[in-house]
Amino acid sequence: MPVLASIVGLLFFGQNLLSTHYLFMPASEMKADILITDIGLSTASSQPTIVENCCLAIRGDSISKIGPAAECADVVAKVTLNGRNCLALPGLVNTHCHAAMTLFRGLADDLELDQWLNKNIFPAEAAHVNPDMVYWCTKLAAAEMILSGTTTVADGYFYEHEAARAFIDAGMRAVTAQSVIDFPAPGVPDPLNNISAAEQFLDLRLDRNPLISPAIFAHSPYTCSNTTLQAAKQLALEKNVPLFIHVAETRSESTMISAMQGSSPIQHLDKLGILDPTTICVHCVWVDEEDLDILAGRGTQVVVCPQSHLKLASGMAPLETMLKKNIQVGLGTDGPASNNSLDMFREMDICAKVQKIRFLDPVAVPATRILEMATSEGAAVLGLETITGSLVPGKKADIILVNRNTPHLQPMYSDDLLVYAAGGADVQSVIINGKVLLQDKKFLTFDLAETLHRVRQLAA
Repeated sequence: MPVLASIVGLLFFGQNLLSTHYLFMPASEMKADILITDIGLSTASSQPTIVENCCLAIRGDSISKIGPAAECADVVAKVTLNGRNCLALPGLVNTHCHAAMTLFRGLADDLELDQWLNKNIFPAEAAHVNPDMVYWCTKLAAAEMILSGTTTVADGYFYEHEAARAFIDAGMRAVTAQSVIDFPAPGVPDPLNNISAAEQFLDLRLDRNPLISPAIFAHSPYTCSNTTLQAAKQLALEKNVPLFIHVAETRSESTMISAMQGSSPIQHLDKLGILDPTTICVHCVWVDEEDLDILAGRGTQVVVCPQSHLKLASGMAPLETMLKKNIQVGLGTDGPASNNSLDMFREMDICAKVQKIRFLDPVAVPATRILEMATSEGAAVLGLETITGSLVPGKKADIILVNRNTPHLQPMYSDDLLVYAAGGADVQSVIINGKVLLQDKKFLTFDLAETLHRVRQLAA
């Protein structure tokens, strides 16, 4: 079933926000590091409404209090932010990205996937991907995502320790997955060392930083042998980390795997023992009922990337059917070379609309469910549901403030408008792990101009 209250995660269970007294601490003086006042909150219920004049308190890296303004009268804060005309939401969760590919944004547009990948992207990566490139281009992607309201991202690429360093320096929460592939790759010139390179990455223990969760990214069933796939999964199990894999993205991939393995890509992975709740299958466009039943039965997570699917003409993932089978699905942008935007608001809008067309049903996947996919369900796909994805006391303070004082967001009868009308440009301020990174659209934590300059040099 959908996770209720995905936008603010207030666990209403059908009760009115203003009467949900158990969310609040006893009326006594309470200290906070940050207090956000005069904000709107969403109930994100089956009949979504906006509750005005609310407040939210942060202590350390976590939310300590949330509710009507009167409930925060006792809060003494070091910093108070006025949220007038803003709606507070949990930071958006991008469950699939290749952040460093900002360098290749617009480099090879309007091509089929095999031509785009084999004749353009792979050669560009072989020539230009190095640690410096991964750091600065990932930092650029982090800036783009923070500016548009994403606070958590699942990233998969080469030299992923440099990507992790960029996310840490930007102050962004990330699942960073080292790429595994069966041909010479940046940082791993001998593919026989691909698993050992992934193990070395995991042994860096990047998870000692509270913002980073390490993982493994096996590129796909057509670029990784059966032996590599099984070894990657075994390593992921031993290290207790997720395994990401592109699968069933295009018709040609499905045809190829069926010819080589005698089964669909999903069935092939299942026979290899790859599918379980800690495997995250990205794309899943060309899947049938049997494939979906396997994914549901194994508890495997799925990520769909609708704009990438549209741009590369891969098809449309059967999201409505996935959700009816209780498969947990997150929403991702894919890389900036195949989208080309990292704006999750834009992704939500497209996702909702393409499902209506696929099923010729205007209520195929309601906006409220799309919001859940971009917040609480996305966090659950990444195994971070106890940390982020909803605004609940005790969870990490990953919060965005959306400016509603704009023509295209007035009047706002419900939070459906966040899916169908809002955009990343409406994000006013961003807090991650209790730290204000963006205030009134200005970065407080790093020099954006330096990042832009460095990436321009790399592009030249």
